[in-house]
Amino acid sequence: MTRSKKSRQGVSVDDLVDRARKGDPRAVARLISLVEDASPLLREVSAGLAPYAGNAQIVGITGPPGVGKSTSTSALVATLRKTGQRVGVLAVDPSSPFTGGALLGDRVRMQDHATDPEVYIRSMATRGHLGGLAWATPQALRVLDAAGCDVILVETVGVGQSEIAIAGQADSTLVLMSPGMGDGIQAAKAGILEIGDIYVINKADREGANQVRREIRTMLSLAERDEGDWRPPIVQTVAIKSEGIDEVVEKLSDHRAWLSESGELQRRRVRRARDEIETIAVTSLRSRFADLHGDERLDELAEAVITGQSDPYAAADQLVASM
Repeated sequence: MTRSKKSRQGVSVDDLVDRARKGDPRAVARLISLVEDASPLLREVSAGLAPYAGNAQIVGITGPPGVGKSTSTSALVATLRKTGQRVGVLAVDPSSPFTGGALLGDRVRMQDHATDPEVYIRSMATRGHLGGLAWATPQALRVLDAAGCDVILVETVGVGQSEIAIAGQADSTLVLMSPGMGDGIQAAKAGILEIGDIYVINKADREGANQVRREIRTMLSLAERDEGDWRPPIVQTVAIKSEGIDEVVEKLSDHRAWLSESGELQRRRVRRARDEIETIAVTSLRSRFADLHGDERLDELAEAVITGQSDPYAAADQLVASM
């Protein structure tokens, strides 16, 4: 069976991948939809994309709500486009309680780039849990990578643990903060200051920007680093005016060079691939266990445990071995 075989809906994955590689936005959208919906064609899509991925720089953009992530993302897109780079944007939004889709529209926040054929913007819903996000995001990134994006920006909602999880999908992570958002030390306690490769103080024209910079510098100075390790820079920006964005792009370029030269880029990508494989395997196992409800084998093992003939670990081993 070849991958060119069409599904019941008449979808040819080979055709979609070929069109996506040529920059066809409809094909890119269809592939990402297949990924998000966990389509029966998902394995075929993954196999079709694999030979063409691994070239884009993936940049995670995170930080507390209200720091200007969307404005900063839009400004970064504009600056990257000036250098001729094709840019993809994945905006990870909270789920709509009505449709399960992304609550914020794909182009509402970045209208300046909506008609640029070299920019692809997509909102992805968290669907209320991180598990679905962990499943879909790597493949969506792979779609944009295979479609020829030089840089892919992943913007998170900045709520809970999602920003830390998305940082694990990125080659470089920008952590945004701004004056007036509360004590910077609280952000450090939340773990945000542990994941950044570049720290951006947005709205730096406001009072308190220098204080935030000092707090971040103090926290970073407490981290143990060996000689040759990357030392996260702190950049001040006013994204709404595009001030400081050139420096952010410059620091991203510097970080990409360091990643390549130090071998850290390979290590990060291997770690991401391991996490993705584990997620897929665990999800598959969970679906198998879900099918066991009502299975006589599980009832027999449960009875053996409560009668003392077995214990939960031995029973679990027997169950796994029988699958």
